[in-house]
Amino acid sequence: MSDAPPPHTTPNNPWGPRSRQGNGGLQGETVRVTSPDLRQRAALEKSRTRLVAVSAVFLLLFFAVAARLSFATIISPMKPAPRVVQQFTPEPASAATAPPPGRASIVDANGQILAVSLPVASLYADPRQMIDTNAVATALKNILPDLNEADIARRLASAKAFVYIERRVTPAQEIAINNLGIPGLSFQLSSERRYPLGDTAAQILGGVDIDGDGIAGVEKYFNKRLNTDTTPLRLSIDVRVQAIVRDEVANAVKTFDAVGGCGIVENANTGQILGMVSIPDFDANDLAHATDAERFNRCATGTYEPGSVFKLQTASMSLDDNVIHMWDYFNTTHPLPIGRFHITDFEPQHVWMQLGDIMKLSSNIGASRISLLIGKDRQRAWLQKLGLMSREPIELPEAAMPQVQPASTWGKATLMTVSFGNGIAETPLHIANTAVAIVNGGTLYKPTLLAQNVGDPPIQGTTVMQQSTSDMMRKIMRYIVTSGTGEFGDVPGYFVGAKTGTAQKVSEHGGYKLHTNYSSFVAGFPIYAPRYVVYVAIDSGHATAATHGYTTGGWMAGPAVSHIIARIGPMLNVMPRFDNVAEINQQLDFPHPYPAPPGSNPYGPNNPGEPDDPNAMDKPVHPAKRGGVARVAQDTKWAAPASTVTTLRHDAMYRVPAPAAADATH
Repeated sequence: MSDAPPPHTTPNNPWGPRSRQGNGGLQGETVRVTSPDLRQRAALEKSRTRLVAVSAVFLLLFFAVAARLSFATIISPMKPAPRVVQQFTPEPASAATAPPPGRASIVDANGQILAVSLPVASLYADPRQMIDTNAVATALKNILPDLNEADIARRLASAKAFVYIERRVTPAQEIAINNLGIPGLSFQLSSERRYPLGDTAAQILGGVDIDGDGIAGVEKYFNKRLNTDTTPLRLSIDVRVQAIVRDEVANAVKTFDAVGGCGIVENANTGQILGMVSIPDFDANDLAHATDAERFNRCATGTYEPGSVFKLQTASMSLDDNVIHMWDYFNTTHPLPIGRFHITDFEPQHVWMQLGDIMKLSSNIGASRISLLIGKDRQRAWLQKLGLMSREPIELPEAAMPQVQPASTWGKATLMTVSFGNGIAETPLHIANTAVAIVNGGTLYKPTLLAQNVGDPPIQGTTVMQQSTSDMMRKIMRYIVTSGTGEFGDVPGYFVGAKTGTAQKVSEHGGYKLHTNYSSFVAGFPIYAPRYVVYVAIDSGHATAATHGYTTGGWMAGPAVSHIIARIGPMLNVMPRFDNVAEINQQLDFPHPYPAPPGSNPYGPNNPGEPDDPNAMDKPVHPAKRGGVARVAQDTKWAAPASTVTTLRHDAMYRVPAPAAADATH
């Protein structure tokens, strides 16, 4: 037998082969485990242990974080740290890069948009990037037909880096220009001020310049507010009223072939302006092409001799200061000479008149005689108190100062002529606003174009006359409509009270134009409880067959006022009254002649307080005490400067009904 070692055994395997028995005997099988196998197995076991440990740690951390998040976000939410908030808060844009705030809209009392700024693209060019500037100009002309092709070509030929082509490009034009693919053409986003209602309230709104800053009207007056506060500016203007007033005034101007006209509707209890129209006017979207006459606001900027509507002031001041009584009579039988002129009435009645008839027939002679009792100091003080010698504080930079003579030249001639609305020039706004005080109980308001917002304090006025004076003036104004020159301003059911006015126009060469009048009509309605005052004036209207040759306030402006009242009344919730008519008429009853109380000694033909010679106007009125009221003539030693004497002339024609037989007896 061989001494060689048995199979499957090595010297390194001292144990020899693994034996397996079978078939009753032992069979041997040897499994060899080397040193590398043992090391690999040990490494795997170690890695498995580490993996389990790490997994356990991560699982523990996961549950810890989940628990913390649940507590911080659901169970007890935590506020973010300030530094975190700051980290995610964007920094404000610098003043250089921030877009300018949009100009605020302007709306009417009901929220109707009057002015609004809309985004618009502006086209500009960098000529340095262009090859053929003439071809560019031609291409742009095809898209923008209003461009001047030659001018654009000339400007593009310059060496400038920035040339404006068109400041207002429509979206369709912008697309067409982009499709040209011309280098050097770019767009800049800007805004454009638009006025959706066109000519409605054009002079009130005014306009803005190319940079969007106000240059006239409300746009200029509130320029800073409109540029810094985006809240819409709400005006007292009611576009419904504005449109009606414009329609009626424009129709009157056309009918009488007048130079122009104006109309005002003012709230009698607040001074708020609901309508202010000046004809001719313009499309507010095209201010640049409006003429001076179209831009001119006749209501607030124009000053005119008001004519006989100013007799409302003479009557009010004489009653409020107890200078006269309603039952006094005044001599209107002859013209009043002063210097080389005479104060006359167009249709002299040659009678002694009470105040009611002086107002009804619009007697210049009667008003002049009353003014002599008032005196210049009282007259001037009254006019100052009612704002007739200062600018109206309305929100329009164009509002004008009245034209009045200084106290040093306010002589006898001025005293008398001012009493019937000559020798003084006022804006229509002055006349309308003082009429408000006369009819509303004696409260003067500052006229305003601003609406009252919720929470605003009530508008406060100033008491300028007694309630009793206002009550009497309302009766007189109703008497003028029912029996005098104001008949064409009446509207059934509205109990209109009014006064007419007619003044000759001043000539550019001095003196006055013949048969050229400034015809006006001012009314309050309903006069028993006034809500609104309406004023209309027609400048230099021509007579027609319908006016029977007259060009006076009653004929020219009265019908327009009547139509305005009839149309705006229901709109403003002022309905015509056809019930309790007898009661209302009794409230407004004006006795004719006005009875004198027992024991009184009214002025009249036999009253020593009146000069026997009606032409002796250089004589003072004798001091007298009539009806318990002392009447002393004021300022009887006047001089009549030549500059003021020339203002004396008779009032223009007016139509009046034939006087009743009773009139001729007084």
